[in-house]
Amino acid sequence: MVIKIPPARLLSFYTNIFRTIHDRMFGMSTKKLPLGTKELPKAPKLKKIIGPSFIILGLGLGSGEIIMWPYLASNYGLGMVWGIVIGITMQFFINMEVERYALINGESVFVGFARMLKWLPIWFILSTFLGFGWPGIGLAGATLLSEAFNISEPRIVGVCVFVLIGLILSFGKVLYKTVESLQKVLIGVGVPFVVILTLYLAKKSDYAALANGVVGIGEGFSFLPIGIAMGTFLGAIAYAGAGGNLNLTQSCYVRDKGYGMGAYADKITSLFTSKKKKKYSLTGNTFKTDEKNMKRFRKWWKIVNLEHFLIFWVLGIITMFTLALLAYTTSYGAEGNAEGIQFVINEATAIGRGTAYSIGILFMIVTGIMLSATQLTVLDSTSRIITENVLLMFRKKSFNVSKVYYTILWVQIAFGIMVFTVGFDQPLKLIILGAIINAFTMFVYSGLILFLNNNLLKKLVRPSLFRNLAMLATFVFLGVFCFLTMKEKLGL
Repeated sequence: MVIKIPPARLLSFYTNIFRTIHDRMFGMSTKKLPLGTKELPKAPKLKKIIGPSFIILGLGLGSGEIIMWPYLASNYGLGMVWGIVIGITMQFFINMEVERYALINGESVFVGFARMLKWLPIWFILSTFLGFGWPGIGLAGATLLSEAFNISEPRIVGVCVFVLIGLILSFGKVLYKTVESLQKVLIGVGVPFVVILTLYLAKKSDYAALANGVVGIGEGFSFLPIGIAMGTFLGAIAYAGAGGNLNLTQSCYVRDKGYGMGAYADKITSLFTSKKKKKYSLTGNTFKTDEKNMKRFRKWWKIVNLEHFLIFWVLGIITMFTLALLAYTTSYGAEGNAEGIQFVINEATAIGRGTAYSIGILFMIVTGIMLSATQLTVLDSTSRIITENVLLMFRKKSFNVSKVYYTILWVQIAFGIMVFTVGFDQPLKLIILGAIINAFTMFVYSGLILFLNNNLLKKLVRPSLFRNLAMLATFVFLGVFCFLTMKEKLGL
């Protein structure tokens, strides 16, 4: 007796076997991380979705925009600003693929990664803490505020800043709204202030140097000056935007904003103001790729790309070019530029001479506050990343995520305060160290995102050939520079 089995049934049988083997050996079972199906909401007007890109741009303010690129400009000139264009463009494509996943599935990319490889949550916990656990950005802000107000001990100011950050994040009614509102105000005030200063102080020759730098022409060098540490330049590339794992929190922010299927997602509420203990599901919902939903998806994809392009890419480039130009105009060649963040103090001194003494002091206060605000957003982002990945390790469906988030937040704050109190007082070295680590993590996850969106998403909503090539180029570029940095550090 011969039993005939239909080919489709036989294929389904072997597919299920493969999925079972994959789940047990690599990824998490879909029973542990179920993905529901609902209708994709209609796309609103552009002004309704503006917000997440302000947060991700704010993450770059303290690292790349105020510290790393102005540091390079004050010490080497503007011949390397081509790296700003490369860095922020790579991050634009990374962030949009991150947004793609969250928009379609209504969950963070970390859930998708966990479905691919069940040990990836451990990697993201460790790499996030190693990259951003050191409070270099907060200490830099505290140093500038101490200088402005003539306080002899910046570490005390740093402790106060970290405690204040914890209180702000803890008492906001809805966490996402608190962070978004704060970043909008600070960017709306800080960036115009810096632009006006630069327009007033910069000379025609400075603008010419900036234009030359965009195409890699420096003062006595092309593209890279002789003697520059490869790790420092790689760090600047990584921080031309948010940098490191922080780019991945864009999936959390667009989900919480309600992009696409994120409209159905749960939100993190304040630990103290929440009226009831609400459970929080890590997993989201996707949509059927029928004609109606695909029409809505295409509209969503158009406006989210426009939002991120205008705020993150355009405003980001303007801000980084402006801050690098201001550093070059005011402090290039000044004594002590290579020592910590002395170049910022040199900037403030030159600004005071070129305008008024009070304006120089105001510059230090504004940059100090912007750095402190960046530290706030960094702590929020890292706490989100670590929280989600800790919970993914337990493979449960829902949690009281607020308690976990705020526990991790205050542990990080306590660690930062401990670093201050034991005597670390070189914020630039901490920032550069973190930047090198974060560049390597970007190399790793750019490959992971490429695989994730081309395998776990439905065919009709997968990245185009152009987007895939852009991500592949990013993966290769970061890989090459990580290799060169490692080679330099090992003395090979």
